[in-house]
Amino acid sequence: MKKIYLLLILLTPVCLHAQNRYDVLITEIMADPAPVVGLPNAEWIELKNVSSTAIQLQGWRIGDLTSLSGPMPAFTLQPDSFLIVCSSSAVAALSVWGSTISVTSFPSLDNDGDQIYLRTVNGRMMHAVNYQSGWYRNELKKDGGWSLEMIDPRLPCTGSSNWIASSHASGGSPGKKNATDALLTDQTGPGLKSAYSTDSITIVLVFDEPVDSLLAAQPGNYTADGGINIVSAICLPPLFQQVQLKINPALLADKIYTITAANIKDCRGNSIGNQNKVRTGIPTDPVTGEWIINEILFNPKSNAYDYVEFLNHGNRILDASRLFIANRNSSGAISSIKMLSPVPFYVFPDEHLVATSDPVRLTQFYLVKNPDLVLPIDAPPTFPDDEGDVITLDAQGNILDEVHYKDDWHFKLIDNPEGVALERIDPAGPSNEPGNWHSAASTAGYGTPSYRNSQYKIQNSISANLSVSPSLFSPDNDGVDDITSISYEVAEPGYMASITVFDIAGRPVKFLARNVLLGISGSWNWDGLSDTGKKLPAGNYVVLAELFNGKGQVERIKKMIVLAARMQ
Repeated sequence: MKKIYLLLILLTPVCLHAQNRYDVLITEIMADPAPVVGLPNAEWIELKNVSSTAIQLQGWRIGDLTSLSGPMPAFTLQPDSFLIVCSSSAVAALSVWGSTISVTSFPSLDNDGDQIYLRTVNGRMMHAVNYQSGWYRNELKKDGGWSLEMIDPRLPCTGSSNWIASSHASGGSPGKKNATDALLTDQTGPGLKSAYSTDSITIVLVFDEPVDSLLAAQPGNYTADGGINIVSAICLPPLFQQVQLKINPALLADKIYTITAANIKDCRGNSIGNQNKVRTGIPTDPVTGEWIINEILFNPKSNAYDYVEFLNHGNRILDASRLFIANRNSSGAISSIKMLSPVPFYVFPDEHLVATSDPVRLTQFYLVKNPDLVLPIDAPPTFPDDEGDVITLDAQGNILDEVHYKDDWHFKLIDNPEGVALERIDPAGPSNEPGNWHSAASTAGYGTPSYRNSQYKIQNSISANLSVSPSLFSPDNDGVDDITSISYEVAEPGYMASITVFDIAGRPVKFLARNVLLGISGSWNWDGLSDTGKKLPAGNYVVLAELFNGKGQVERIKKMIVLAARMQ
């Protein structure tokens, strides 16, 4: 009997449950099989055993953000071998490409991005992939029929840099070595991207790649300012890119804290570098004037996309997951409402946030100084090239800011405004005043997403009745003194004013205001063009302000302006 038992052991394949995370990887994903290129019209994933031991997959499951499959049947995945996993209806068609098994309730994979994970029979997270449509790196292939392939299975933690659309003529390479297989290098350690609080004693840190869960779970690897002590740390599955900290004492409202991480490594053993600090706190909902629309690109270049930049113009922390972008439809109703972030994402005072459909593509056309402040928006609102509405809402649906832009707000001497963003000049100025918007400077690449506008200028109040700043300006769209501001201040409300620019011969060339009701203070901007939008010659000009009120009181003030020669 013992001999028979021993013989059975010798004849039975060595089938071990994986003991190490990343022994089995998700190496290929077909999330959008149509239009068909050459593979079956079915969703599937490919697994690869990158260990040196055969692994029994019985009882393993596939999951995504919204569902979990049934258990896998008995299957031994040999070292350096592949397996296709799909629904039962696709098994026959996919089996011709390689070893294939089905699971009940195979997750429905989202075309534009999803989080897929592989879980062992005992509940251990083996591998997870949080893919995005930008990972295809190909506009044609991301529209369907092509799989996403992992380039180098030795680097399962590197995220988007290790994935690309398949180069196989059939649209993918299920069941065999990926068509894009290559050796990559990874010498960069993890970085802290952001942090948020779920309550006053819980902070979640977000890293830019999966980290070593054992090191990440050591409270001593984190410090905080403001008298905060780290009580415990947990590295959160399935991606292991987030760490939950419990702290003491509790966070205070309206206070910004800094968390520092040390001795954290990724799955390749690379240590965290200089990107080891992040701010956090308790966010609040903004009021009108604290969250503003700051820059709009509504007429992008070919193969580029619209973007809208927002600015936290208040003194408190705001949460992008409680803020929305929208437009208006042909009937004038608010439409196409989209959340700026599906997860908590904090925007700190004086910080910008950019919403666009493809952050990677944005960096190809503009200098993006703070890429972490650019958020992808799936199917964002559309903004017509001639005129339209950009709206931002709070979590209650209240309008926080709205801009009804027009293409003639652009600098009149720009021949082709395609790819030129409109920038807000004064954050505190009116949102729908054309004079408070200007084309982004040519020297800034015609757009400044994620940082201060090239045309930024605060309209300062004055003690005198009228001032001009600068008194010498050169409207050549180079970002330096492209406009001049005529500012006023009156002692009491109820004044009306007409503001006119005359040339040196006394001929009116620009009417900035005609019988408008004034506030206590305000300003107008002049871009050096005539009323008909024509370029004016360099030289001296006079601004005449005529102020009057209902009491019959009248005051006339003149100021000199020098229009410098434009660069050729």
